[in-house]
Amino acid sequence: MRPENQSSVSKFLLLGLPIRPGQQGVFFTLFLGMYLTTVLGNLLIILLIRMDSHLHTPMYFFLSHLAFSDISLSSVTVPKMLMNMQTQQQSISYVGCISQLYFFILFGSLDNFLLAVMAYDRYVAICHPLHYTTIMREGLCVLLVAASWIIACDHALLHTLLLVRLSFCANNTVTHFFCDLTVLLKLSCSDTSLNELVIFVEGGMLYSLPLVIVLGSYIHIGTIILRAPSTKRLLKTFSTCGSHLLVVSLYYGTLAGIYFLSSSWDSKDIIASVMYTVVTPMLNPFIYNLRNTDIKQALEMFVNRVNLFKWKSLNPLLQSRAQ
Repeated sequence: MRPENQSSVSKFLLLGLPIRPGQQGVFFTLFLGMYLTTVLGNLLIILLIRMDSHLHTPMYFFLSHLAFSDISLSSVTVPKMLMNMQTQQQSISYVGCISQLYFFILFGSLDNFLLAVMAYDRYVAICHPLHYTTIMREGLCVLLVAASWIIACDHALLHTLLLVRLSFCANNTVTHFFCDLTVLLKLSCSDTSLNELVIFVEGGMLYSLPLVIVLGSYIHIGTIILRAPSTKRLLKTFSTCGSHLLVVSLYYGTLAGIYFLSSSWDSKDIIASVMYTVVTPMLNPFIYNLRNTDIKQALEMFVNRVNLFKWKSLNPLLQSRAQ
């Protein structure tokens, strides 16, 4: 790297959330609880899908990857935010900031691709039910997930490499609770026109294409349902697509809030970012648990297995004490 492109900043300062000093403890407890709920809830989804053979279908295969992505997305930003709130140390190293940026873009875009893949899966299930097993075969499912991972990794790597070529001379204060790409570009004292062009062209294409797939899938589903409307068919469609449609609404709603409502360090930007990185990954397991009969049944079977295991473990102990 040429000397003029080397960053003179060895660390950044994260301003964090605009919270009063007296409220730090309350918000620390709140966000810690939300983060633990996110991790445990999504891990439970993954565990149930792995253990129950009835859930070894394309939809739940995609859902398990979405759950892992949600855990990772929250883990990229929330632990550092919690540590800063607890220790009052707002600094993050240059390497740590770049790493956080890379993984945030990676898992954020992976969520986007997986939601599009899941929308296509629902389209095939509703519009082509007789050919569903033929179309959504195991090889295609693996290929779709692998392509989502590869594209997301390349997308994150591209923007990260374009960022590290920039110089950060004096101002190192990140007006956010994590290293966001748009905020870092504002801090650079180099020409960021190439970065902005790539964000607009490449980033716009990668985020608009999955949205088009999602909208197109649900437009086709709606068209099929309206051709021969019936209460039974509507309920079946809502049961099949309701959870995914709600998750999609949360994802794109908060994403729109970040990029269309945010302008500077203001409350709208903070609320949208917290929704995107903390609240939405936490709500996804509840949405699929509360609205999905298969997940509920798998959860009941899992609880019964745990209770049976406890009873078998305690029974010999109780018998020995009785003797």
